[in-house]
Amino acid sequence: MLGLEIQGVTKRFGAFVAVDDVSLSVPLGHFVCFLGPSGCGKTTLLRLIAGLDHPSAGRILINDKDITDQPAHERRFGMVFQSLALFPHLNVEDNIAYSLRLKQLGRRERHARVEELLALIRLPDIGKRQVARLSGGQRQRVAIARALAQEPAVFLLDEPLSALDAKLREEMQVELRLLQQQLKITTILVTHDQREAMTMADTIVVMAQGRVQQIGRPIDIYRNPSNRFVAEFFGTSNLVAVEAAGEAAVRFGGEIIAVAATPAGLAPGEPATLAIRPEDVRLVRAGAKDTSGLAGQVVFVRDMGASIEVHVDCAGTRITSVTAPRDWIGLAPHDPVSVELPAEACRVLAR
Repeated sequence: MLGLEIQGVTKRFGAFVAVDDVSLSVPLGHFVCFLGPSGCGKTTLLRLIAGLDHPSAGRILINDKDITDQPAHERRFGMVFQSLALFPHLNVEDNIAYSLRLKQLGRRERHARVEELLALIRLPDIGKRQVARLSGGQRQRVAIARALAQEPAVFLLDEPLSALDAKLREEMQVELRLLQQQLKITTILVTHDQREAMTMADTIVVMAQGRVQQIGRPIDIYRNPSNRFVAEFFGTSNLVAVEAAGEAAVRFGGEIIAVAATPAGLAPGEPATLAIRPEDVRLVRAGAKDTSGLAGQVVFVRDMGASIEVHVDCAGTRITSVTAPRDWIGLAPHDPVSVELPAEACRVLAR
């Protein structure tokens, strides 16, 4: 296949298994995010792809060519690290042109390529500026331009935006995604930020304890998490302990809750977890007509401007609802409410 393919890759450090039998395909021109908490193996997997570490088992291929044993400098992969690793004694132009000089390109050709890359990252007039005089966002763009100067077959990014403040980070997420779409370059980003992954990726690979938990489009993983870890880590979910009560129902205390479906093989009475996103939870004042939800009491209300978050206690279980201001019904702590859980929004996960 055209693109990157990882086949049964494992990496051990002594008795510790950092990456455990990972297989996945990255089509040509795709943007993929490795997403997971610290220590889940995502950076180790990126280093294996880059050739900075060698797998204990498995193969890595690019365009059907086995590169498992190929040294890093022969893979023609561009990489941007969290630290950026710009040369402080060189100006912007010399930083970007560093790999071009190693290729022994002429001075005029190097200069033309640098000018092209500076225009690409929308910083056309900073070539002679020293790295120390750059802002965080400018340094980020220069590091990206330096990696792109090699015309890499694959672009690897190891949490490159983590040091930026929240506003600049969101701006750079959009800029980097637009740049990748323009260049159509196969890109892999390591991140622990779910919002970043949702913003940028064509495909997300969720990892935990060295293993892949789920692979899919961002919205598919968000709407249909494969297990409790994914539901809890990817975005925010209400996770409610329930018991199976048939093919499309679960029991919560003395209440029956209709759901889209229950996992195959989950027998009635078996423990399970009901997952539902806060924005899918609807609150209705207690006593209103045609209510059939769980009885609860408002514990806490948080107005965040663009949305209002409400925490409700239902028989000792905390359920969170998020609503838009235009739909707000003016609840306050201690108010009794009915908590509506739409069946199509409820996902049942086996324990």
